[in-house]
Amino acid sequence: MNVQDKMPTTADEFLRWNEGREGKREFVRGRVVEMMINVTRNHIDIAANLLLALRQGLDRNSYSVGSANFGVRTADGVRYPDVIVDRKTAVASGEDLAAVEPVFVAEILSPSSYGRDFVDKLTDYRGIDSLNYYLILSHQEPRVWLSSRGPDGWNKPQEIAGTDGSVDLGLLGLELPLADLYDGVAVRSLS
Repeated sequence: MNVQDKMPTTADEFLRWNEGREGKREFVRGRVVEMMINVTRNHIDIAANLLLALRQGLDRNSYSVGSANFGVRTADGVRYPDVIVDRKTAVASGEDLAAVEPVFVAEILSPSSYGRDFVDKLTDYRGIDSLNYYLILSHQEPRVWLSSRGPDGWNKPQEIAGTDGSVDLGLLGLELPLADLYDGVAVRSLS
């Protein structure tokens, strides 16, 4: 006899259903979507550099900094960004399965993720009231795209390229040099 789990229909059901399962998946528009679990060395190096810069630059009593294993609720489901910063609030708990007040999310591009990261996830993340920054990082060269929320709403993504560039996260009191984010990463140089 084959026993099947009831598929989740809400973000909360998904978070409980997904806990402890192998593989990577997200909950998008009411559907469970299988995600890529094999990433490149560049991907892990960039993620580690970004995590380190954020962890060192932010107050650990005020913010949690994490990786792709911690969920972010969107209007249509649950995403697992490559890197996240969540503000610690009075309602935050050590048992949370998803961010309570995400302020920054980042995705590192892969050949198969361009459309999702620049279109679908951009739309989903911009719908999060607490979010101030969405950063997309190239895995092939020192190039990033920063979307930020201004007083009049979300700004058009700003492209920043080259190791002399930096990402200004003024609301978090951080400046992230691309030279640090791409340190030790086997990327091609910009011509």
